[in-house]
Amino acid sequence: EELPFWCEDDHFAGFQAFRRSANHAVTKSYRNGSIGVCFEDLKPAFEAALAEDIRDGESARRFFQTRFVPALVRPDAGTNGHVTGFYEPSVRASRQRTDEFSVPLYRRPDDLVEINDVLRPIEMDPYLRFGRQTETGLQEYPDRRAIERGFLAGRGLELVYVADKIEAFFIHLQGAARLVFGDGSQARVTYCAKSGQRFTGPGRVLIDMGEIDPQTVSMQSIREWLANHRERIDEILWHNRSFFFFEESSFGDPDLGPVAAAKVQLTAGRSIAVDRLVHVFGSPFFIDAPMVNFGSPEPFRRLMIAQ
Repeated sequence: EELPFWCEDDHFAGFQAFRRSANHAVTKSYRNGSIGVCFEDLKPAFEAALAEDIRDGESARRFFQTRFVPALVRPDAGTNGHVTGFYEPSVRASRQRTDEFSVPLYRRPDDLVEINDVLRPIEMDPYLRFGRQTETGLQEYPDRRAIERGFLAGRGLELVYVADKIEAFFIHLQGAARLVFGDGSQARVTYCAKSGQRFTGPGRVLIDMGEIDPQTVSMQSIREWLANHRERIDEILWHNRSFFFFEESSFGDPDLGPVAAAKVQLTAGRSIAVDRLVHVFGSPFFIDAPMVNFGSPEPFRRLMIAQ
């Protein structure tokens, strides 16, 4: 209770997200990270979340206070962390290529393989975690430019089509989307794999070119610039060599977000992204970001779950 602003939060909202991870953890464990908190440490709390009758904020607060001890996480250098947001784009789409819908989202190719330090050829960039399996061995997978210029053509990998390159790029940026088809039906696609090539954000490219003021850059200003300079879309986006592949996922609860890396649907404002090499999924975090408000009059201080 000495944790600043802890008592003012809606702990039941955080608990509902935690219980979704608990439901998954019943059948399959989460991998351990390097920070020292293991899946086995969380397992009793997962089991209790499913067994106990918790229906309000007060009982949810007692649940977390009984089973967890707060530990301060802060950057090694400096005093400030960095908070960013994720959203699920809602985009019109078609399952067949048409004159209007001509930009594909691709399934994972069968020659794309995950690689590690043992399998990686000595001459290959150590950054790469994916590569292309060929008859002569592992190679770098072609980048965004090569794929968009037809490297995957004729292989039947097109999952769906959207109408606009800008929309497709922002689906890649978020790693998920809600698709709306012409008959009114909907589907969800989520990240499946990636080419492994390095990511370069369009905002950084536009800033370096002097096209956007670094003080005002945002997703909205990037989208607006691309829309107003359509003849330069490839020039800007091809700086980002990374390319994502997708799969269709269960639509699930329409009030929740897509299924993400922790294999549960995300909860708006309560699911947080973590580096799973460090943290184990399902871990609770209390985020204190007083300079962030996301449109609310109150600073962003809330219980979130690593999902």
